Amino acid sequence: MKVIIDIVRYIVGGLFIFSGLVKVVDPVGTAIKLEEYFAVFAGDIASFFSVFEPYALVIGIILNVLEVTLGVALIIRWRVKYTMNLLSIMIVFFTFLTFYTAYFNKVTDCGCFGDAITLTPWQSFTKDIILVVLIGFLYLNIKKIKESTFAAKNIIVICVTGISFLLCIYAVRHLPPIDFRAYKIGTHIPSAMQAKESPKFQYTFEKNGEKLKSFDYKSEEDGYKLVGHAVINEEASTPKITDFATWNESGDKTDMVLSGKKLWIVAYDISNSNTEGLIDVNDLISRLSPGIEPIILTSSSAEDVLQVRARRGMKTDFYYADATVLKTIIRSNPGLVLVEDGTVKAKWHFNDVPDPIDITEKLK
Repeated sequence: MKVIIDIVRYIVGGLFIFSGLVKVVDPVGTAIKLEEYFAVFAGDIASFFSVFEPYALVIGIILNVLEVTLGVALIIRWRVKYTMNLLSIMIVFFTFLTFYTAYFNKVTDCGCFGDAITLTPWQSFTKDIILVVLIGFLYLNIKKIKESTFAAKNIIVICVTGISFLLCIYAVRHLPPIDFRAYKIGTHIPSAMQAKESPKFQYTFEKNGEKLKSFDYKSEEDGYKLVGHAVINEEASTPKITDFATWNESGDKTDMVLSGKKLWIVAYDISNSNTEGLIDVNDLISRLSPGIEPIILTSSSAEDVLQVRARRGMKTDFYYADATVLKTIIRSNPGLVLVEDGTVKAKWHFNDVPDPIDITEKLK
């Protein structure tokens, strides 16, 4: 029994560590996901959930750090009862979120593993149910999990908590040190917008009371009745990027935005963009090397953009894009993305606005 308990303990602890780590490096992504949940709950359950939206980042950082810390604490058997109580509370909370996501189809991706691994809503819920069972098993056998006598266990927990917290702060003040998103540096966006393969269908037919699966479509004239079909290469036939588009009053500008050497000034909400960041960006624009065209990508209204441009003396052209897409492209408002012929060459947070020579170097 001890061996089984230890195996389960390592599995649960490892999953919490992994889940926390992939989100610790991108706490803004967790905050965006929590904001979605709070907005949905405010509309579906009770309006008071909207109170939590401004604190989504703080809540996300706490949850991410707790996942890593509790995972490590369970593995090294640090304050077992305390650790198990917190793990139980967290898994109940996560299970509620994933059930709501799956059953009501309100938030299509729970963000359980950040952007590192994307699970369908029902896969996420199933994963949490399994964890509920495993944690329940550990709870039933909690007396058999002896406290560690390792002298440095307190130091380990403190260090893990501190390092995780510092990683979160770094990612917020700069950019995620590890980028799992579709727009990471090196991505050729036009290629990512194309599927690797065409969809391959497997059909299910019924004939004479028997069901038959086939990759070929069979005629009703031969007595076959189609009862269902499925795409067997869904991952390969789905583009990594499905929602990138830019436009202005004159129409679609996606091809133009992706062509040549462009410096995207991404400000999904330009009215609330960091003021000092906009000043630094505007100064950079005035000193850019010839041949690099700066453009603003935003989901704000034209009125808001024109007001900010007039206030900052910016003459940069601007184009619209979906807010969620812009938040996915870069976790900074404003943020800078250097693109050459559709390939992402570099990204900068508004706290790290580069010198013109640094931008030129990235294009060599």
